[in-house]
Amino acid sequence: MKRNLRVAGFALVAFGIFAASAIADEERGTLVRFEGGIGVHPVSNVTVAAGTPPVVTVNANIVRGVNPAGQLWVIDNLDAKVKTNGDIKVEGKGLVLAGGSGIGSPPANATSVFATLICEAAAPFIAHNTTLSGVPLAPNGDFKIDDVLVPIPDGCASPVLLIRSANGGAWFAAGIPVSGKSD
Repeated sequence: MKRNLRVAGFALVAFGIFAASAIADEERGTLVRFEGGIGVHPVSNVTVAAGTPPVVTVNANIVRGVNPAGQLWVIDNLDAKVKTNGDIKVEGKGLVLAGGSGIGSPPANATSVFATLICEAAAPFIAHNTTLSGVPLAPNGDFKIDDVLVPIPDGCASPVLLIRSANGGAWFAAGIPVSGKSD
């Protein structure tokens, strides 16, 4: 009985080491990961200065040099992984308009999207893009990107992932970086 328990214990330890090794191999070479997404709000902020009449200033939600879409968008889920060799896989669910007459669906002129990774916190920014013609958005706003970034990033100290329109390049959604998951 004791021998059987020792063998079973050894087998569990060996399996645990094998499983941990397999997970580490998959994560090896990962530059950055994103889990979850934020839909675009085209206005970053509004200021009102005293006066007659008051002076109202509206600032666009420009992210690292990329203009926002003109309408509100939401995204249900976004998962992305970028490897050190530039391979990128992105899966988005529910990228749809959050306002206007087409609420709840992507508009006809935004039927394809591409991804841009920007790694610099301050200008000049380098846009590492997937194929600019993009991938199609399903009628429910789902999409999958399996591509290689151009140019390939050399490190990524301050990652921002934008999902952009293949028709004009405005951003619709941004990924939420996962800290501590890259190696």
